Amino acid sequence: MKILMVCLGNICRSPLAHGILQHVADTKNLDWEIDSAGTGDWHVGHSPDRRSVAVAKKYGVDISGQRAQHFTAELFDNYDQIFVMDRQNYKDVIRLAHREEQKAKVALFLDDDIVPDPYYDDAMFEPVYAMVEKRCYDLIDKLSK
Repeated sequence: MKILMVCLGNICRSPLAHGILQHVADTKNLDWEIDSAGTGDWHVGHSPDRRSVAVAKKYGVDISGQRAQHFTAELFDNYDQIFVMDRQNYKDVIRLAHREEQKAKVALFLDDDIVPDPYYDDAMFEPVYAMVEKRCYDLIDKLSK
């Protein structure tokens, strides 16, 4: 299974989802490849936000080696599932799809809700981590059957 997590800048939410899901998949001996990207290209090549790195490390997940990449249409063909963190990310990713089967790979990470962007509020990193972690366990259960 190859899964891509997508947020705006690929430095806060999607690196957390990428790292947590890969960590959980690895502990369950699943042969999954997880990655992340951003719909914006401002942070390409940068490490995740230091606050995302810190909260992940606090819970035993190392995301410090990740580097931001820009979501491009070519990525549709590299992944089985593409999960986006909010509705604007969804619109931006869908707009790049050329075929219906590409669109069918894209879904909101939280089904009918969004993962809030913690970038402007230090206090949001813990709740976002908890929200993402819970969903990652749900995804493992759902997708590994």
